[in-house]
Amino acid sequence: MRRREMFANALRGILIGVGALVGVRPAAAAETAGSARPKVAYHLTDANKVSFVLGNIHNHFTGTNGNADIVLVVHGPALAVFRTNGQGAALSGRFANLTKAGLTPFACAHTMQGLDISIGDLLPGFAVAEAGGVVKLAELQAQGYAYLRP
Repeated sequence: MRRREMFANALRGILIGVGALVGVRPAAAAETAGSARPKVAYHLTDANKVSFVLGNIHNHFTGTNGNADIVLVVHGPALAVFRTNGQGAALSGRFANLTKAGLTPFACAHTMQGLDISIGDLLPGFAVAEAGGVVKLAELQAQGYAYLRP
């Protein structure tokens, strides 16, 4: 048994040394990184889930006391709900409050083209995901955003 402990301690020392060389932080440093501002990307495609997702985002901001970077990526049928006329008018105040709270919404360029929607047709605050909604989501995940698709 003593031999195993010696081997485990030696291996642990080697791994810590290698980790230091390549920039891996020990667990104690990683814990302080966990206190950083959370980054979350919400994915929305279903028109019938727009209200539900906006409610989730509101609850997320409330639950973190506004201490979160939240992005909403919209494509597919859900994007039409965010037009300034029609259904979009009914949720414009709710959406405006979320953007004031810090929500960053993106509209898929491909969906916009397919539905013949311009950025001016959408509620204020949207930016265009030029390469597409799914590409934007992958980029956000690579930047450390948690992915949520309610």
